[in-house]
This record gives sequence, structure tokens and C-alpha cells, in this order.
Amino acid sequence: MKNIIMAKKQQNPTRKKAMIKALEKTFGVVSTAATMIGLNRCTHYEWLNTDPDYKQKVEELENLMLDFAETNLHQQIMEGNTTATIFLLKTRGRKRGYIERQNIEMTADVNTTKLSPEAQQKIDDILNEEY
Repeated sequence: MKNIIMAKKQQNPTRKKAMIKALEKTFGVVSTAATMIGLNRCTHYEWLNTDPDYKQKVEELENLMLDFAETNLHQQIMEGNTTATIFLLKTRGRKRGYIERQNIEMTADVNTTKLSPEAQQKIDDILNEEY
């Protein structure tokens, strides 16, 4: 009987709405939001997996938070914040060469004459799958 009551309590739309509001207040920090409303954080993840409407609301909330953060980033750039400018260029300016890491392509001629024909075939098969 207790399990049935708990299951109904977890599926309560009011609790889901409360969790969404708590996630708004905590900028998506699940543990803090769950604690605020007295919910086990695992319940949140169960709802994400079982309730498409709840999942959509959480995803919309995540997008709103990203929009908010991007707005603040753009404001800092407009104020001349060099760090914010560099961050934007590294994340959005890759097509123009603003990257720290370089992709290096290397080719090599490997002598496989000492390998058995079966081993050579395995290597060829692996390489054909990869490239």
C-alpha cells in the first residue's frame, strides 16, 4: 500500500511543476532543486525517462538557461571583456581558425611482410572499417 501511495505521489503533476520551478531557481542543478521541494533526485530522472511532457519542459528550461548565459556573454563582450571575447572565438570561431588544438593527420608506410596472411587480412579489415 505504501508503494502505491509513493508511486502516486511521484507522478503528481503538482510535484512535477514544483520541480520545474525549483530547476528554474537553481539554474538546472537537480540535487539542489530536488532538496528544495523534498524530492528524491532519482525521481526527477525517472520522470525524464517516463514522461515526455516533463522531459520537454526540462529541455526547454535548459535552452532558456543557455539563452540567458549567452546574453550575459554577449553583454560582457560589448563591455570589452577580453576573456569573454576569447571564449566566444574559441567556441564559435573555429571555422575561422580560432582553436587551441590542432588536428594533425599522419600517414606511415608499415612493413607487414613478417605477418601471416591472416594477420595482414585482419589489419586490412580494421583499416577499411576505420577509414
